[in-house]
Amino acid sequence: MNTFSCVYSKIVAIVPAAGIGSRMLSNIPKQYIKIRGCTILEHSIKFLLAHSSIKRIIIVLNKKDIFFHKLSISSHPRIFYVIGGNLRVRSVLSGLLVINDVKWVIIHDAVRPCLNYNDLNKIISLTNTSKIGGILATPVNNTIKYSKDNHNVISTINRYQLWNALTPQCFPIKLLLACLRKAMNEGINVTDEASAMEHCGYYPQLIRGSSSNIKVTYPEDISFVSFYLGKNFCKRKNS
Repeated sequence: MNTFSCVYSKIVAIVPAAGIGSRMLSNIPKQYIKIRGCTILEHSIKFLLAHSSIKRIIIVLNKKDIFFHKLSISSHPRIFYVIGGNLRVRSVLSGLLVINDVKWVIIHDAVRPCLNYNDLNKIISLTNTSKIGGILATPVNNTIKYSKDNHNVISTINRYQLWNALTPQCFPIKLLLACLRKAMNEGINVTDEASAMEHCGYYPQLIRGSSSNIKVTYPEDISFVSFYLGKNFCKRKNS
């Protein structure tokens, strides 16, 4: 396993990639599905690698992973890996625990391949303006229904104060580590890092991000990602 010191690093990125993606109905974990010649994981970290403030990227792998080391990025000098757990919170903790002397960390989903550089800049800017950190998010646009049994509508929820949480999420490492540990010890269901912060009485800042920054979850998401990545490739080629 790679080892490293982050003494001079301003920011370290953690990319949880230990999931198996059962809802994708694929015979390989969804982060290793190829779109336009690269895996989803490779697309997801390309902007992290391009940002000068991110000195190290820690990929958190499943202990049975047999795909990562076949990728060319596995030998990149700024990319390291650790083994994660059966839950996202355990995987993020695995990444946090190998970082030393770094004030800030960002966590980005391995299956969000459409992150753009402007959004990444906005979330990283919190390291200069905030003591708590924040998350990328988009306002909820659809009408939201509440159903008790997943079949019948019970009520309509007011959507005007609702946001979709995205990644990256950016927090001071010591504060995030303490909040994740407290949430785990108290049996709180942590679905993202902000959930742990909220449980401990902290209120992360919402940074409006791009709606194209989707999390690949279902097979139909692949077509959208392929279209978006192709569109951006054409823009770069013609610029």
